[in-house]
Amino acid sequence: MFERFTKDAREVVQSAAGHCERAGERTVGAEHLLLALLDRESGRASSALTALGLTERTASVRQALDEARRRAGLSRAEADALAGLGIDVSEIVSRVEEVHGVGAMSVDPADSGRRSGRRPFGKSAKDVLVAALRSAVDRSELPHARIRSRGGTTVIGDEHILLALTVRPGVAGEVLADHGVTYESVQRVL
Repeated sequence: MFERFTKDAREVVQSAAGHCERAGERTVGAEHLLLALLDRESGRASSALTALGLTERTASVRQALDEARRRAGLSRAEADALAGLGIDVSEIVSRVEEVHGVGAMSVDPADSGRRSGRRPFGKSAKDVLVAALRSAVDRSELPHARIRSRGGTTVIGDEHILLALTVRPGVAGEVLADHGVTYESVQRVL
């Protein structure tokens, strides 16, 4: 599938792996893809994020992602669902951090001592990339869509990764929605 990616989309995927490695995490997740998109200064996704005002609020996005990471990657919706069962995620995080230090729940204990190298893609990132392919195919079938193809094969651009992030459940989609970036708004500016 990677051969279907544009240069911009490939750079997003490679940058996401870099974010994962710098964070000391075991697998590349959807959040790393979002961070990689925020780093970009060119490409259709960058243009869309700029048009939606997100590039001026990247600090807020990064803070929201850090807060979710502190909650061991739980979205607010997941934390709310647990609260409905009587489990206070904030209290658990506070107690763990009291004993083990701030950010203790964001570190994967299996990663301690892990040497650097290529990080595999986790389920959330794989799901985003599959959804990006679906988005590329769906958009290529629209009569007004700008169709990009290589030898009759639909090409996946960085804009498709952004669109996929907006529709996938989880932290990245939740953070984007909280900042006014939805599938509809991205589609509109594209």
